[in-house]
Amino acid sequence: MKEFAKYLIIILSFILVITACNEEEKELAITPGADGGLSKNSCEGCHTDYDLLKEVYTPDPPSTGGAGCGGEAPHYEPYDRVVLKGEGYEDFKNSAHGKLGCVTCHNGVDFADSKDQAHSGDFIAAPSLYATEKCATCHPDVVARTHNSTHEQGWGQKSMVTLRYGLGTGQDKFTQLPEELKHGYTANCQTCHATCAECHVTRPAAGGGGLSDGHRFNKTPDMRKNCTTCHVSRGGHAYFGEGVGTVPDVHLTSAGFDCLDCHSRNEIHGDGNYYDQRYKNQLKPECENCHTNIADVNNFHKTHMDDFNCQTCHSQDYNNCGSCHVPEPGTGHGGARVEAHLKFKIGMNPIPETKPYKMATLRQSLMAPDSWDGYGVDIMPNFDVRPTYKYTTPHNILRWTARTDTTNYDFVEGIAHPKCSQACHIIKDGEGNIRNKEYYLFQSDLIEDWEKSATNQYTVDGKLPSWWDVE
Repeated sequence: MKEFAKYLIIILSFILVITACNEEEKELAITPGADGGLSKNSCEGCHTDYDLLKEVYTPDPPSTGGAGCGGEAPHYEPYDRVVLKGEGYEDFKNSAHGKLGCVTCHNGVDFADSKDQAHSGDFIAAPSLYATEKCATCHPDVVARTHNSTHEQGWGQKSMVTLRYGLGTGQDKFTQLPEELKHGYTANCQTCHATCAECHVTRPAAGGGGLSDGHRFNKTPDMRKNCTTCHVSRGGHAYFGEGVGTVPDVHLTSAGFDCLDCHSRNEIHGDGNYYDQRYKNQLKPECENCHTNIADVNNFHKTHMDDFNCQTCHSQDYNNCGSCHVPEPGTGHGGARVEAHLKFKIGMNPIPETKPYKMATLRQSLMAPDSWDGYGVDIMPNFDVRPTYKYTTPHNILRWTARTDTTNYDFVEGIAHPKCSQACHIIKDGEGNIRNKEYYLFQSDLIEDWEKSATNQYTVDGKLPSWWDVE
């Protein structure tokens, strides 16, 4: 009897162990995910199980760099950035991309025993960082053209850094910079240069990163979720009329345009060529593409069509400087010298070889000679090679601005002639007050000797019409 009881206990214990293991296996393998029965060990099963993602997520590492041009990015928890849910996820599952399977783009291991194993080996969190390998299989032409685009490479910003460091400009120059300076650039400037996914699948890093729409591939990027998340301090801020005293751009309010109505997909993807400045891209939009035959439409155009860019008359105050060019956290050095601010300035055109105007709107972009000292470069030795006020095309266009106000008239032989001078020229009124001088960039507007040495030649001192009587 004792032997029987002994064996019975052993058998019951074995049954309990087997049952427990089966229950544990069931708990590990099955989850009430989006489809009610996806394996937790699968990519899709894990990423549709929000509670599981919260259990196994890895916290973000401490920040190691700056904020980019738009300031600090909004924060999304790691599990919120990777969860598959909603209509976007359903659309993705039924799309050509969704049918490829997760490991086709992300590598790693599907149906793994752990998160570490699933993300092991050659796992890629952001496949479009390897667009030649991952995207070009289906989109060879786009990938080939985009490789040298402004959006992917940011050649304009890179060339500004290499020029001021004294290396000149060229595709190979950035790689020749000191590692510390390249690290500073990556931590700050490069936060806004996008991969394919950051336009079509995810939020840009500047917008917090992560899936923006359940992994749906959006052929047309969303103007607010994608475009102006990066182009915020200059583009979106102006276009939506967010500055104090400004109103939205007429192209938004009257025409309902989004970014792609002017900036074609071919321009955004690039033409495959290297440009060290975005205005050199021949695919960029020009006002004359839509506004044809305007040279003789009125006396102002007849007089000034070749003198100024269109924004000189038709833009409002716009954002200058910003939070970019910041020092490494904790150093207390370098960085921008002034806070972002609204103003409007007309100066001498600094890029006449690219834009054929005598004068143009200029934007203050206050990088200083020691802006990178937090990253090991005390002084940019060739800082003066470029001005601190740069050619700009504000996206806040109106037909009627302070400079196109022609409500004051001279009457000649009974015919009313709008007095442009009242609105734009620098004049002395009947009381001896000087008007409109604030529109123009003078040497007295420049701060610090280093800004004067870099920008003096683009101020209007001594270059305005003598009959304006401006000292």
